[in-house]
Amino acid sequence: MALYLLFESSSGYALFQGQGLDEIGQNTEAVRNSVADLNRFGKVVQLTAFQPFESALDGLKQCNSVSEGLMTDELRSFLELNLPKVKEGKKSKFSLGVAEPKLGSHISETTKITCQSGEFVLELLRGLRLHFDKFIKDLKSGDLEKAQLGLAHSYSRAKVKFNVNRVDNMVIQAIFLLDTLDKDINSFSMRVREWYSWHFPELVKIVNDNYLYARVAKLIEDKSKLSEEHIPALTEILGDEDKAKEIVEAGKASMGQDLTPVDLINVQLFAQRVMDLAEYRKNLYDYLVTKMNDIAPNLASLIGEVVGARLISHAGSLTNLAKCPSSTLQILGAEKALFRALKTRGNTPKYGLIFHSSFIGRASARNKGRMARYLANKCSIASRIDCFAERGTTVFGEKLREQVEERLEFYDKGVAPRKNIDVMKSAIESTQSKDVEMEEAQPDEATVKNSKKKKSKTEDATAAATDTDVSEDAKSEKKKKKEKAAATNGDASEDAKSEKKKKKEKRKMEQEPGHEEEKTNGVNGDAAEQDGTAKKKKKKSKDEVAASETKKKKKKSQE
Repeated sequence: MALYLLFESSSGYALFQGQGLDEIGQNTEAVRNSVADLNRFGKVVQLTAFQPFESALDGLKQCNSVSEGLMTDELRSFLELNLPKVKEGKKSKFSLGVAEPKLGSHISETTKITCQSGEFVLELLRGLRLHFDKFIKDLKSGDLEKAQLGLAHSYSRAKVKFNVNRVDNMVIQAIFLLDTLDKDINSFSMRVREWYSWHFPELVKIVNDNYLYARVAKLIEDKSKLSEEHIPALTEILGDEDKAKEIVEAGKASMGQDLTPVDLINVQLFAQRVMDLAEYRKNLYDYLVTKMNDIAPNLASLIGEVVGARLISHAGSLTNLAKCPSSTLQILGAEKALFRALKTRGNTPKYGLIFHSSFIGRASARNKGRMARYLANKCSIASRIDCFAERGTTVFGEKLREQVEERLEFYDKGVAPRKNIDVMKSAIESTQSKDVEMEEAQPDEATVKNSKKKKSKTEDATAAATDTDVSEDAKSEKKKKKEKAAATNGDASEDAKSEKKKKKEKRKMEQEPGHEEEKTNGVNGDAAEQDGTAKKKKKKSKDEVAASETKKKKKKSQE
């Protein structure tokens, strides 16, 4: 049976065919010896086809699919194009060597090509990886290293970006820092107590809290200067006036030794450092609570933020915790005791990190194991909901907490708890009702916005109407003023016209005799014109008579 080898390089897919493998007898030691020598290995393996990646983005896509054990369309077309075709209903006369067993199973399922990935194939692929640049002619020296470096950077960057989106890394770091801060603050506060007790030993019995002890030591400084003036400041720190008076009285009769000013300054500085660390611890705890409510709200509401964060950090991530069964989650954190019990064939531990939950502390000694098992079951459900749910809600965590409370009452009083199906149904209904309320709230906001817009429009319209009314009133007033002005102007113009008419009439009266003379002259002219026309007519009649006489004389002469 012929053997083909699929090699996934950083620059593209390569297909090689094995030759003379029957002579070797598929002996891995012989292959190892031939891998180092290119002359011997070149006779065993021969390049069949090579398909480079189109771009760096395409190379990253192919790399991600190969790492997940999936065959892409490009790889399938490459194999179908270059491998011998297999007839339907018959077995292939060749096999394909693949480095990833998951990828080989996927290829065999989809293309019916038999794939193998054993030590023999891995040794051959190791030789191909060693001498790959020698098999491809157009590949220059250094190109393959550059492609490997670029693909490695892009692949790791994509993985890091994926981890950044999973914010549970911040929770893991915060809970680690919180635990270390608790240890450091305890050790530093004990050091402050021991150091300041040389000066004021009675203060240790009066003030038990480490943080308050550091604040009081910072306030008092020198015990010889204690007086009744310090009582208000001490009561503000301790919250108890009797303790403040007791400290003042103890300072007057203290048995401690005196310290130099330099020693007191060092004590005060160290006490201030302890106070700063305690305040930072409080801020870090608040940060952890907000992060847990964002990442795993159901787990935090069920078992608490600190215990839930410890479970996530011990499992490695929220997805790893969601993958764990409840039996593993129950003893998470007690691995040493488990393996010790398995080794010595003793009793296995009943609880691990879950022991810090308040539910197991409230349960009786007889029922602690049963309570731990039940609580681990509910914690696994809550972690899976937090990991795979699209929306983060605390409804399921609250319902699961109610179930744990009912189980405690059942162990103590015998009250029958509700069934898990009924509780989950009520939780789903409550989440659906919340979703409906959210959906209804969105259009309500839209309607409020529309109503606001309408109100603004109506206000604008009313304002415009009032403006138009005001403008119309102003216009009407202006018209009235104009009419009044026009009326006054008209009266004045009429008076002026009447005065002008009177003046014209006076002028006409003065010019009347001249007009009469013109009239008489006109009449005489008309008479003269009439006489001229009569004379012209008389002349025309005389000429006509003379012409007629001459015509008669010519006729007579002709006869």
